[in-house]
Order: sequence, then C-alpha cells, then structure tokens
Amino acid sequence: MRCFGHLAEQWGRSRPILGPKFSHKSAPFARRSLAREYAVPYSERFVRSIKDECLERMIFVGQASLRRAIGEYMAHYHEERNHQGLNNTLIRAESRDAANDAFIHRRQRLGGMLNYYYRAAA
Repeated sequence: MRCFGHLAEQWGRSRPILGPKFSHKSAPFARRSLAREYAVPYSERFVRSIKDECLERMIFVGQASLRRAIGEYMAHYHEERNHQGLNNTLIRAESRDAANDAFIHRRQRLGGMLNYYYRAAA
C-alpha cells in the first residue's frame, strides 16, 4: 500500500484490486465491507476443517470423486457434525424423540471416515 497511501486515506478502507491486466498506476479501487472482512476467519476455519477431516485422507481419481467427497462432507458438516460455536449442537438438527435406553446407530459417510452416532426413535 506504499504507492496507494494517499488514495487509501481518501477512500477509507478501500483496497486495490490487482489482476494480471492491471499495473499499479491503473488499478481500480473497490470498497470492502466490514462483514466481508469478518467472514474471512470463518472461511479459513472451514477450509482447514475440510482439509483435515476429509481431503488429506483421500486420493482422488478425478474431478467427479472430488465433488462427491465434498458433497458428502458438506452434508455431514451441516447435518451431523457438532459445532463448538453453537454449544456443540448441530446446524440442521432433526427433531428426534428417543429414549435413553434405545439402541445407538451409526451413520457412515465416505467409507466410514465420517461417522454420526444417534439413538433411534422409539
């Protein structure tokens, strides 16, 4: 931001958008919202989670197998995985009325790499 210092002060929290066709003299500016800047840590955490729990443990044959694995992980992430930021609850929780003495079942995804344990409703 050395060469854009005076423009950055003029535009507030603006950042240059540089691409392969732009030089430092013709770079356009765009305002970034604070909501976008606050979303960056959440997206970085999600990328770290999917890499650690899924992508680094598999060998993909092609794009179709990669897409299938990401789809399975997304379903697991939203429906079956506990989230500490939500007090260890699920994002999309199904309402289940199960007794404490019911059998415990396991739902497997990606060949047992992702597991979800639940009690069957009576």
